[in-house]
Amino acid sequence: MTLLPPIPAKRYFTIGEVADLCGVKSHVLRYWEQEFVQLRPQKRRGNRRYYQHHEVILIRKIRSLLYEEGFTIGGARNRLEEVRGSLKLREELEAVVRLLSL
Repeated sequence: MTLLPPIPAKRYFTIGEVADLCGVKSHVLRYWEQEFVQLRPQKRRGNRRYYQHHEVILIRKIRSLLYEEGFTIGGARNRLEEVRGSLKLREELEAVVRLLSL
């Protein structure tokens, strides 16, 4: 497992900063944007990408799935969808519990 630097407490990160924080090259990040719908950095002035904190965490998860757990791009995409689906289900169940306890 590769030890990555801590993510600084700031709102936006450039593609170069994210590449350094996640241990991948900038062109890899641009490719992953095409492959993972969850990864949508904001684009401003001259199409410059600005990533938020949660996207840096997502990129680290994608990197882990691909490089450490051996998933393919498609497998990593499916795994992220499964996780998102289970989180959504948990949120729905918590909402039902709150309604029942009123």
